[in-house]
Amino acid sequence: MKHGHKSIALIAALTFLAPLAVLTTGCKGPSAEDIRASIQLVDVQTKWVMKEYRQWPNPKLVIVPVVMFKVKNTSSQPVNYINFNAIFKERDAKDNIGDNFLAAIRKDPIPPGGTSAEITLKSNFGVEGRNLEDIQTNPYWKPFVVKIFAVKGSHHVPMGEWNVSRTIDFKEDQAVHQGEPVKK
Repeated sequence: MKHGHKSIALIAALTFLAPLAVLTTGCKGPSAEDIRASIQLVDVQTKWVMKEYRQWPNPKLVIVPVVMFKVKNTSSQPVNYINFNAIFKERDAKDNIGDNFLAAIRKDPIPPGGTSAEITLKSNFGVEGRNLEDIQTNPYWKPFVVKIFAVKGSHHVPMGEWNVSRTIDFKEDQAVHQGEPVKK
């Protein structure tokens, strides 16, 4: 009789769990391989941009690395609801220094063979100095890399790693010339 109760309990458990198994497998999202096969990052550019700047009373300039790219749909289906995460770090460092997460491709899908508008991911960490020259000679301004991940559902798919250019997209304010007095 004890054996019979175990069988009934097992049948009851399977009867309850079977529909759940069908539901969870029916809701499975795309695999990392599917995501990697359906998109390609194109026109990738990197540089440094101004995060904070002031000349007075205490001069300060903070620049941060940024990556810009477009997403090309390489699949035969429209692509949407893809997020991106950029991880910024010094080239030989183990630890990340800055990051940026963006819900990039939302309601308007990218058609098959189409390309998205430019996506920009800016680090939350930067290098500080008093001015542009101070930054360029700062020993803490080391070579950086950025790793980009496509995120869809629970999948964080590595899309590549790029060196961050040493180009600084910033121009300091020029001093106002106070030469000769205005003639009356």
